[in-house]
Amino acid sequence: MPTPAVILLSGGLDSATVLAIARAQGLECHCLTIDYAQRHRAELDAARNVAHSLGAASHKILPIDLRSLGGSALTDDIDVPKDRTGDQIATGIPITYVPARNLVFLAIATGYAEVLGARGIHLGVNAVDYSGYPDCRPGFIQAFEATANLATKAGVEGSKTTIHTPLMHLTKADIIRRGVELNVDYALTLSCYDPDNQARACAHCDACTLRRHGFKAANLPDPTMYQ
Repeated sequence: MPTPAVILLSGGLDSATVLAIARAQGLECHCLTIDYAQRHRAELDAARNVAHSLGAASHKILPIDLRSLGGSALTDDIDVPKDRTGDQIATGIPITYVPARNLVFLAIATGYAEVLGARGIHLGVNAVDYSGYPDCRPGFIQAFEATANLATKAGVEGSKTTIHTPLMHLTKADIIRRGVELNVDYALTLSCYDPDNQARACAHCDACTLRRHGFKAANLPDPTMYQ
């Protein structure tokens, strides 16, 4: 019997690659997508398409209304920053940071893993080519894993949960190369923070900038549909 695992799947490039890596390891992949009332809701359709394309064992979309809290350009009526330089992207915490998002997502994924009897949670956080989010750093992941094993029945009884972050120390180009090796169809993914109503990427937000530069650095064609 394959080992069950929970994959946090946003529909973006990174999480699609994580799903492909987990599948290549022979895991039974149960994908969890959080509908947090994000403005860029086209990524939910992307997540459905990616889960189907990469043969996930199941795919659950769970609604949680983080828009009611606001405080982010992804959940509130705040303009998404555009055309920032690499130095600007690498400095500070941008307004696209969603307060406590990965903390909430991992808590839910931990509960889902406990229900499934899965001991692994896989997600696509990255500390190299990223937008400065504090909940993407190794220290946070390590601290959350320790907390999860203190706070769950499974952890107390000795079935420890492990948080897997296979992309943590890879560049965007390295991530793309790995995904291409595993036959990820990146045309199905959506990274953009501000797509139009046809799910076309804006080409100017931080996520689009990192994605475009990643494909260029990998010397691979970018299949993204831009506005």
